[in-house]
Amino acid sequence: MTDTASPSASSPVASPREERIGMILVFLSALMWSFGGTIARFIDITDNWTIVFWRSAWAAAFLIAFMAWRDGWRGMLKLFRDMGLPGLAVAFCFAIASTSFIVALAHTTVANILLMQAGVPLLAALLAWLLFRERVTRATWLAIAAVIAGVAIMVSESLGGTVSPIGDGLALLIACVFSIATVITRRFAYVRMTPATCLGTILAGAFAASQASAFAVSSHDMGLLFVFGVINLGVGLVFFATGARLVPAAIAALLGTFEPILGPIWVWLVHSEVPSARTIIGGTVVVTALLVHIGLEFKRQARPERPGVTGLPSPN
Repeated sequence: MTDTASPSASSPVASPREERIGMILVFLSALMWSFGGTIARFIDITDNWTIVFWRSAWAAAFLIAFMAWRDGWRGMLKLFRDMGLPGLAVAFCFAIASTSFIVALAHTTVANILLMQAGVPLLAALLAWLLFRERVTRATWLAIAAVIAGVAIMVSESLGGTVSPIGDGLALLIACVFSIATVITRRFAYVRMTPATCLGTILAGAFAASQASAFAVSSHDMGLLFVFGVINLGVGLVFFATGARLVPAAIAALLGTFEPILGPIWVWLVHSEVPSARTIIGGTVVVTALLVHIGLEFKRQARPERPGVTGLPSPN
C-alpha cells in the first residue's frame, strides 16, 4: 500500500522534531500494512467478495470517522467536493488495488504480491516519463530495468505453470494501478487524497456487495475483518497520510519498503508460507534496486544547492 497519499509539494519544511515524528508514522504505516497477508490467512471465509465487502466497509467507516473528527462534517464534505477528477481517478485505482489484493491472495503467495509492489516508485517514474516526459536519470533507468527483471523472474513461475497466472497477473495489476495513483497524486499535489482513498474503499465495497454470495460471517471472522479493515488498511493509511507530509520523499519511500520486506516474513513465521526460490531471487533484485535508487535520491536531495550552503530537504 504505497504512495497513494503523497505529501503536498507546497507543505512547509518540517522541523527536526516533526520530521522524526513523520518518520515514525510512515514506518508505522508500513508496519500496519505488512500484516495484511497474515491476517487474511486466518480468515475462514471462502468467498473473496465477502471479505472485500467487509474489509472495505470497516475501512470506509473508520476513514469517515477520522476525517469527521479531524475536519468536522462540513470540512469532510468539502474535501470530497474539492478532490475533483484527480481524486476520482485515485479512488478507482485504490478500489481496483484493494480488491485485487484479496483475490490475488487466493491464487499466489503473499511474497509475490508484496515484492511486486516494491517496484511501484520506479514504475511510477517510468509512467511519468511516458505520459509527461518527466526527466528520468540514468540511475533511475538502470533501477527500472532491474525492477522489470526482478518482476519477470517472479512471474516466470506462473508462465511455467508452477503457480496460478491469475495471482501473479493481479499482483502486477496492483503495482500498475498504484503507479498510476502515484503519478496522479504527484501531478496534483495540492489535492488531499485521504477522501479519495476513502471513496476507493466505498467503491470496492459496493462492487463486492454485488458479487458476494452472502454477507453473514462468524464472530471470529468479523473480528478479523474489523482488524483487516480498520487497523491494517485504515490506520495504516492515516499514519502514512499524516507522516509523509513531514519527511523528504526519498525517506518516505525508503521506510515504505518495510511493507514488502516484513510482509512475507510474518506469513512465513505465522503460517509457514515459504516463498519460492524465484520469488526470493526476483524480490531481492526488486528491493535492492529500490533501496539503491532511494539512497542515491536521498543524497541528491541533501546535496547543497550552492557550494558552501547546507543542503535542505525538499519541502514535503
